[in-house]
Amino acid sequence: MYGAILGDIVGSPYEFDCNNYKGKDFPLFSQRSEFTDDTVMTLAVARALLDTRGQDDISIKAALVREMQRLGHAYPDKGYGVRFNQWLYEDNPQPYRSYGNGSAMRVSPAAWLAESIQEALHLAQLTAEVTHDHPEGIKGAQAVAAAIFLARTGHSKVVIKAYVECKFGYDLNRTCDEIRPTYHHVESCQKTVPQAIAAFLESTAFEDALRTAVSLGGDSDTLAAITGSIAEAFYGVPENLKQECRKRLTPDLEEILQACENMILQR
Repeated sequence: MYGAILGDIVGSPYEFDCNNYKGKDFPLFSQRSEFTDDTVMTLAVARALLDTRGQDDISIKAALVREMQRLGHAYPDKGYGVRFNQWLYEDNPQPYRSYGNGSAMRVSPAAWLAESIQEALHLAQLTAEVTHDHPEGIKGAQAVAAAIFLARTGHSKVVIKAYVECKFGYDLNRTCDEIRPTYHHVESCQKTVPQAIAAFLESTAFEDALRTAVSLGGDSDTLAAITGSIAEAFYGVPENLKQECRKRLTPDLEEILQACENMILQR
């Protein structure tokens, strides 16, 4: 989960078109670098999946709703979308056919905790469906989960690219130089997930992946969170960046991150 959280933190000062910086030579961290809804919801998903290992889909979805609402209430001013923010406070929250990129930015725990790519895809669908039950919302989450799972199990970028293109139909042939000039802030899976994967595919290291993602512009924190989640699985995360990540979280969020890391290391 470090990759998603660091991407969120690194990208946060550059979110929205007015703040976009279409270069890679920016300070990785500044006083404006902070975690947003991407981090909160990623850790909510992690907590829910940790608590329901081996349980049925109904129990998993109930836990997802519970933890997303619990942490959403605990961190109310972190940049949630209008409709999602309403969902957070509903007594009987229901999915609302969203295809926003929120389903893709929070999905990384599904890929890390899964034992097979089939399980990763299934868990990704569950994490999306509690809010983002539009086919594009589910597809975005599954594509990111698949890329993470393949990366963490030793597959090459060639294999990851081919799998995502074949199974999900995304066009991953545009280079970042081709994407960058006209790319702008957009919050759909369709116009975030392919760009985030492209940034990973062109990257040369974990930090370079984050810088490349931010340099595209657009919804920078979410874009970098998605790219970072895949890059972590492929490259790993340098220890100094892990330390920087932990110190920027609150104790309760850091505790969830540590619990998830412990579970992964025990396998």
